[in-house]
Amino acid sequence: MATDNNINLIEQFLQSILAEEPLYFLVSVKIKPTNNIKVFLDGDSGLPIEKCVYFNRKLYKFIEEAGIYPEGEFSLEVSSPGIDEPLQLIRQYQKNIGRTIQVVFTDDTIKEGVLETVAEADIMIQCTTGKGKKAVTEQVLIPFSNIKSTTVQIKF
Repeated sequence: MATDNNINLIEQFLQSILAEEPLYFLVSVKIKPTNNIKVFLDGDSGLPIEKCVYFNRKLYKFIEEAGIYPEGEFSLEVSSPGIDEPLQLIRQYQKNIGRTIQVVFTDDTIKEGVLETVAEADIMIQCTTGKGKKAVTEQVLIPFSNIKSTTVQIKF
């Protein structure tokens, strides 16, 4: 399928662009049937809008020069994943240490807690159950293999 080849090509272009920008990393590339290319990047300290514009311009030039879309009929969006998007990479987990996350397990049970540590194969969260004097705080080790999805919870 041509779209898969295009995704691979675009990912290769991005890797060469990001090789010069070690604070930023690729999360995913999606291409809609309308040749709308959506690139999600992230950074260890976030992804400022100026960097999105910079990466968009560089990538756009690569795509044009490669002639992936001979008629030039494509659109390109470069952004960071929304806060409601599930974490996909260990590097995303690491940048969210100290934040409250919600983990949906492969059996669809849910646990919420503060992300404390991230290792190659698992994460550790601190969960508090109960209120006041009856509150119990525990650390829970969760293997990545047991995680269906993880999202950062915004607390106001």
